[in-house]
Amino acid sequence: MFTLNVAEQKENAPDQKKINWYSRVVIVIAGFLIVLFALYLIILVSLPDVENLKNKNPVTTALIEQRREENKQNHKKFNVKQHWISFNEIPDLLKKTIRISEDANFYFHSGVDFDELEESIKKNFEKGEFARGGSTITQQLAKNLYLSTEKSILRKAREYFIARKLESVLSKSRIFHLYLNVIEFGPGVFGVSAAANYYFGKPVTELSHEEIIRLTAIIPRPLKVRADSDNKWLLWRCRWITGKLLLYKYIDEVEYSRLMYIFTPV
Repeated sequence: MFTLNVAEQKENAPDQKKINWYSRVVIVIAGFLIVLFALYLIILVSLPDVENLKNKNPVTTALIEQRREENKQNHKKFNVKQHWISFNEIPDLLKKTIRISEDANFYFHSGVDFDELEESIKKNFEKGEFARGGSTITQQLAKNLYLSTEKSILRKAREYFIARKLESVLSKSRIFHLYLNVIEFGPGVFGVSAAANYYFGKPVTELSHEEIIRLTAIIPRPLKVRADSDNKWLLWRCRWITGKLLLYKYIDEVEYSRLMYIFTPV
């Protein structure tokens, strides 16, 4: 009888191992979900109140304060150049150029462009780093107002939820208006009005097509490239933007040819 029990135990051993393995997997998954849910709750509780942005412009932003601290640590002076301008005063072509370059689907998503996000995840996975952000205008605004430039999954998660909140509280025009006035264009330069004066010595309302494209081109690299330079990357991006303007029929063939000639290195 004892021999039979031993034999039965041996036969049941593989099944017991499977049960133990499945149990460990379930525990790991459950633990992961609990941690994920806890992070979700923490993020929700820590979301900023954006209601005041409906009618009030922010006095400062997280990005401005980050730059201030960075310059302080490097013992450098930091003077903020920012001049708030109404949405209607900003040239229509400048708004269109920035929108199609930074977030062509801005008026059709709810804060996050999932198609662009999927493409960014693929690119980052291929390169093994955060090489491409895939952020919408709303996400960029969320980062500039409330977060840092740190590239991390947690920061992107907070950016996502803040962006969704901004979209639920503010109109698209207000989101775009805020963005155009706080976005970084150079050392201490924030907003399209200050950028126009800093690089070209004129009001934003008087910018030429070339100057509009140059300002738009430096948005991804505001501290590395000047809008008034002949940097190769800048000229390449200017040509790319000019092509998009023609594609969307915001300029005609004649203007396209003229601008492409300007942006093509000799």
